[in-house]
Amino acid sequence: MDTRSHPFPEQSSSQVPANYQLDFLSTPMGSTITDSGVSFKVWAPNADAVSVIGSFNDWNKESFPLKREGEFWFGEWTGARESDEYLYQITNGDQELSRIDPYAREVTNSVGNSIVFDTDFDWGDSNYRLPSHHEIVIYELHVGSFAMSIPGQPATFDKLIEHISYFQDLGINVIQVMPTAEFAGDISWGYNPAHIFAVEEAYGGPLAFKRFVRAAHEAGIGVILDVVYNHFGPSDLDLWQFDGWSENDKGGIYFYNDHRAETPWGATRPNYGAPEVQNFILNNIRMWIEEYRVDGLRLDMTVFMRTISGNPHDEGDYIPEGWELCQRVNQLAREIKPNILMICEDLQGQEELTQTAEEGGAEFNSQWDKHFVHPIRQILIEPDDKKRDMAHLQHAITHTYNESHTTRVIYTESHDEVANGQQRLASEVDWEAANWFAAKRATLGVSIMMTSPGIPMFFQGQEFLQAGWFNETSPMDWSRVQRFDGIRDMHKDLIALRTNEGGYSEALTMPYCQVLHSNDQAKIILYKRWSDESVPVYVVLNLSQRRYNSYQFNKFLSADIKMLFNSNAKIYRDDFDDTGHVKHLKDKIDVAIGAYSCLIFTEQQ
Repeated sequence: MDTRSHPFPEQSSSQVPANYQLDFLSTPMGSTITDSGVSFKVWAPNADAVSVIGSFNDWNKESFPLKREGEFWFGEWTGARESDEYLYQITNGDQELSRIDPYAREVTNSVGNSIVFDTDFDWGDSNYRLPSHHEIVIYELHVGSFAMSIPGQPATFDKLIEHISYFQDLGINVIQVMPTAEFAGDISWGYNPAHIFAVEEAYGGPLAFKRFVRAAHEAGIGVILDVVYNHFGPSDLDLWQFDGWSENDKGGIYFYNDHRAETPWGATRPNYGAPEVQNFILNNIRMWIEEYRVDGLRLDMTVFMRTISGNPHDEGDYIPEGWELCQRVNQLAREIKPNILMICEDLQGQEELTQTAEEGGAEFNSQWDKHFVHPIRQILIEPDDKKRDMAHLQHAITHTYNESHTTRVIYTESHDEVANGQQRLASEVDWEAANWFAAKRATLGVSIMMTSPGIPMFFQGQEFLQAGWFNETSPMDWSRVQRFDGIRDMHKDLIALRTNEGGYSEALTMPYCQVLHSNDQAKIILYKRWSDESVPVYVVLNLSQRRYNSYQFNKFLSADIKMLFNSNAKIYRDDFDDTGHVKHLKDKIDVAIGAYSCLIFTEQQ
């Protein structure tokens, strides 16, 4: 018998017994505060009996039995209130099981108790609306380490609020938060969700997350949340054999109980074919959007929702109901918030992910693009200039899905790319991430990202050359903000250009990109960003250590030239040499460009 830390009293509680004068169909799942108390509803099809034990009835398993309605159990306890703790006590034959509410909005910890939570919140007067997708610049962060002050002691959302002005100054307009659902322990990346409706208590719990979203919106910044539905747990899972039933020693009603259960993280893949499990996930989507007002969701490794072993080209590996769930998730999200940004991390590079359901697609707005991050990192980390493949670079810059530039998220660093055996891009060039080569090639990568079609994304600390690899137990080295203040200013300038802050660079937000010149021997590339409504912006990249004092192109514009950006400017770093100009000759365009540098310019209006 699992009784947690609460012994059952020998005599009945004197509290008012359960009230069944509820409308079963209109009673929400989980615990809900009502005018007279708290209602409870749980899915437990194989249970013989279910009761609620809690602080409101002295944890007495006899005093509050729930009434059965098909596969569900429900009831109301008059006098229960916000912040009361509780568990479901489930009887299945000779099994007595104490379970945290699957729909609990708050828990004491991942192996503790459910908490009755009031979902009402004062959102203030903010009428925030997410920018159009082509105007978004994302900053991905891990709550626990971003504002961590002592190693191993995770920061909270309230601590993160203190950094809102930092994001404003940098120019970021969307923050993407790594998973916040309650996980085992206090320190984690978050990709091991134990209770998907509860916000991690180590981060401050649900009210703290709402305060953070409100503060971000008041500052004009959107919030995207990372969510995990390809597996649960695998540890601290009260969902495991929730009502005592299972097959093949698998997970029971919330999980597949055959070979489809197997994932790289354990045999805990949800049973997407069960309507109650689909509704469990869809209700979770609804909660994040309606109750927390997030502006987008990023679904983790969707390839393991739609396939068993991550091979979408093997028909025997396919999970059709997982694909259907992706469609339903996106349709629901846009029904609630039409301008929401729905992103998948799938990393298979398939256009179907961002196609409509009518086209057979999964209906995501955008996907993390392996066709950008992998070749760009390889090209920039390569120590030998001669081996930098300009054809691969050209494809990475111009590639899109479904002929739309917002259907891909492009980045050179993410939580995955700077861990799991890999480091920050600058550290891959030089361990300390501080020398000239490291700074040059890392900032060149950011320049490519900010001038290519796609939704650009930074990872925490990238803007001040954070060294090493991402570690959830280690604080970021904020002293580098001052040490590399010029590099951070470069990132600010690139973000300002990408969001057209000065009114000269709208073309960087537009769909079209054309490579006008690519020289594999010289490692020089020139491309044009434009639309029918905007003045073109031109980008020249030098991917070699050689400085060019005069590199000439056939004339491609006739108007005067306005220089917008030179990554080689000494204002960014003392050992940069300021080489960089673009000027007209009689029938040529003459360019001076420094080593591993980027020039951005437009036509003078």
